[in-house]
Amino acid sequence: MNKNLFKKKVVDSCQIHHSGGLRRSLSAQHLVLLGIGAIVGTGIFVITGQAAADYAGPALTLSFLISATGCILAGFCYAEFAAMIPISGSVYSYCYATMGELPAWFIGWDLVLEYLFACSSIAIGWSGYMTNVLAGWGVTLPSTLTQSTFDHLPDGTWICTGSLFNFPAMAIIILVSVFLIGGIRQSALLNNIIVFIKVVVILLFILFGLSYVDTANWYPYIPENTGQFGHFGWSGILRGAAVVFYAFLGFDALSTTAQETRNPQRDMPRGILISLSICAILYVAVTAVLTGIVHYSELHVDAPIALAIDRTGEGLAWLSPFVKLGAIAGLSSVILVMMLGQSRIYYAIAHDGLFPSSLARINAKRGTPVNATLVACTLSTLVAGLFPLHVLSELVSIGTLMAFSIVCLSIIVLRKTQPDIPRPFRVPFVPLIPLLGAALCLLQMVSLPWSTWLRLIAWTIIGFIIYFSYSRRRSHLN
Repeated sequence: MNKNLFKKKVVDSCQIHHSGGLRRSLSAQHLVLLGIGAIVGTGIFVITGQAAADYAGPALTLSFLISATGCILAGFCYAEFAAMIPISGSVYSYCYATMGELPAWFIGWDLVLEYLFACSSIAIGWSGYMTNVLAGWGVTLPSTLTQSTFDHLPDGTWICTGSLFNFPAMAIIILVSVFLIGGIRQSALLNNIIVFIKVVVILLFILFGLSYVDTANWYPYIPENTGQFGHFGWSGILRGAAVVFYAFLGFDALSTTAQETRNPQRDMPRGILISLSICAILYVAVTAVLTGIVHYSELHVDAPIALAIDRTGEGLAWLSPFVKLGAIAGLSSVILVMMLGQSRIYYAIAHDGLFPSSLARINAKRGTPVNATLVACTLSTLVAGLFPLHVLSELVSIGTLMAFSIVCLSIIVLRKTQPDIPRPFRVPFVPLIPLLGAALCLLQMVSLPWSTWLRLIAWTIIGFIIYFSYSRRRSHLN
């Protein structure tokens, strides 16, 4: 096999900051808030209800603990890489330095899937909450403009819904992209404001919602398995963990901003691990209150927290508009950071010649990859308008789990092959922590439906066709 396919970047060259590139504007505080902004969103406001209703019931709290444990283990590995190789590209860049170009392309193409569908699925959740709020104000949008064009039935068939497209989902992606083009500092400031709003709203829901919890809704805590793998019981907890795993995608997006961080060696590990810990606690608490107020079987809706508020009657009616607006703001910040990560992935791959060079151009005035942002906006807008939430969320989960597994295993590889590289942050207890992190991720991948694996395989085949027909011949490294 051609050795050039596995030619690696030299880590020292990855650490060089190229003049005329992305601007270093982010502090540790910015990173923590970006992490919270990206992580706390769809997992709480959208996916929580569906995962409880379809897979785990009240035991979704255990699913979140499993996911959080896997994320924290992977987070240590991300922190070492982000401090050691402080450039854009996240797992793609780390893999390029440890395993070579072909594996890096594979994971880079996987990240394209991950971020593209993450942005789109979150925008669909945003659309659900916005439609709910507008209805409360007496403004009803026609269903032909609030639903996806296609739907995927349980028997595996695709149908046309009769809707034109999901207009609100498409609109929010375009709006967020305008802010991103304006510059990283402006985007970070907007994110900080939104994070404050949504964390306050979530804390209010937890504190005031506790008094409306009916503990009878928690029994059985682990609903009996239906006879199908992944539908309740312990297999349902595991599948629930895999589905909600993508709620933690935000810290991967955080690592894509390493090249825009003032002191990435010090601040990246802090930003990743602190934001992960805060978000894990919030997820478990919200899930417990949510399934205590509403029976899990009734939570298969796009706006589960809004439903829980409505179920309390007059008791928490005052909180309803704040929760709904907080959800809209919260999901907006997730879209912001996901779009930021997506455009930086395109930029990093194009910078190596594997994507068209136009995507690697930086706007001199704003210091942002405008072309990459426009491409990310266009693709995400189309997917959000055409496809349903449940299909997208499962694809994001499997892509995220694969990326995390590769990061964990790459730490072990690099410790063996290049032990003398300066490491400002070191994962403790290697290889135990990386192996446990990879094992947890792989276990959750196995629990996902076979149809999700088929879509991943199809996406991978398309990626390899592009690599061997286009990217390989234009690689800067080769």
